[in-house]
Amino acid sequence: MKINPFFLVALCLIISSCTNTSEKDLIEQINPTEPITYSEHIKPVFDSNCITCHSSPAINGAGVSLTTYNNVKNSIENTNLIDRINWQPGQGGFMPLGGSRLPQNLIDLIMQWQSEGFVE
Repeated sequence: MKINPFFLVALCLIISSCTNTSEKDLIEQINPTEPITYSEHIKPVFDSNCITCHSSPAINGAGVSLTTYNNVKNSIENTNLIDRINWQPGQGGFMPLGGSRLPQNLIDLIMQWQSEGFVE
């Protein structure tokens, strides 16, 4: 049986391109001794996952804007924002609407920011 050299090269490329990188490895780890701040840690999460709808002004049926420190803090304190990002897909009110659930470490980061007193 003769093996086509092109097939062998393609197979080697496919195998060598596989990695064991997990989602956890792809998300920057936070130094637990540093306070979690809105500008450095929380704003990038909301900018990447929420402002498509929760822009200023909010669109696509979103009720509030989440573009500023005060918007996010107010939504955590006065609405069920933490609950909505904690819900599982399929539950009514799950956020992000139509998207994938935020990784648990990002949800935990937001909850830690809240428990540390919303450092700006």
